[in-house]
Amino acid sequence: MRMKTFKAATSTAAFAKVKAELGEEAVILSNKTISDNGSKCCEIVAAVENSPIRPATTRDAVVDDALGDAVGWQREWSQIKGHIMALMKPQMDPRHLSPKQKIAMDYLEREDVDETVLARVYCGLRENGNDSIMKVLDPMLKAAPFKPANWSNTFHAFAGPGGAGKTSSLVRLALKIKKENPKTRICLATADGGRGKGRLVLKHYAELSGLAFREIITRDDLSLLREEEKNFDMVLIDLPGLPAKTSLEEWLTLYGMRAMDDLSIHLVLNPYYSTAQFNRFVEKYKSEQLASVIWTKLDEACTFGSVLNMAFASGLPVSALSYGTGLKNSIIEASEEMVWRLLFKRTLPNGEIQP
Repeated sequence: MRMKTFKAATSTAAFAKVKAELGEEAVILSNKTISDNGSKCCEIVAAVENSPIRPATTRDAVVDDALGDAVGWQREWSQIKGHIMALMKPQMDPRHLSPKQKIAMDYLEREDVDETVLARVYCGLRENGNDSIMKVLDPMLKAAPFKPANWSNTFHAFAGPGGAGKTSSLVRLALKIKKENPKTRICLATADGGRGKGRLVLKHYAELSGLAFREIITRDDLSLLREEEKNFDMVLIDLPGLPAKTSLEEWLTLYGMRAMDDLSIHLVLNPYYSTAQFNRFVEKYKSEQLASVIWTKLDEACTFGSVLNMAFASGLPVSALSYGTGLKNSIIEASEEMVWRLLFKRTLPNGEIQP
């Protein structure tokens, strides 16, 4: 691993130096404000893995390189799962199910529900005879509506892959909560280091709506924000998209958020990622502070099986559902009934039927 220290008058300039020299894959090891010749400046220690460039002149060579860079245990676990499902599938005889159960299973398969989940549902139906499929599904998916009355902690961070809708979900929830209770003291905070346009969006809507706005560029900024905690009922933090080889736990540790007992993290996702991507997200964003999943862009999805897949794989409840392009009246606190209507009736939270 190659490590280097970068200094600049502002964090934006320092991050630009990191990106220019080490590239997008650089991992930020420390980020702090220091005094240099009597002036304050930003000091960033970044690192990037040394990977020798290997010529890949043929298609087979490119495939070999990609497989060589993959994590071994992930390949082994995928193979194990494949063998298990290959053994189980012949045992999942639909003749053992009632007609209604079979119709429900066929529907779930069409909605791209994962084979692992289908196997669990099948086993549950076999054990319960002619019981409704909902008796088996209910324990797999829970809701924890995102509203102040349900969450006693002050700090809420929004994590997820780039483009998932973290910033818009944060703004939508802030505007909704403020509309329902104008006295709620809300602070919008960005932790993207001044690199993304999400910072400008948050600042803009904070100014328009009379909300506080803070930037978290270093650990010191987070410490200052925590000292202000008594001034706010909710602090909503927009986390950046993470580099490919950086996990959420690593990022939280770097910025000092790992030790925050009063922080809940909400994973923001779209329903149309592939199964392989969802599996990677489960590993990349694994954290004890992860509290819920927020589903966005529901009106753009073709199937909704991934909502059940993620609930089964992560054990996290769904806290909010977002749809449409506008920032107002386009997000709602999740309920289990609402999620089941989305999955089985393809009904969006606003009552529209998704074709």
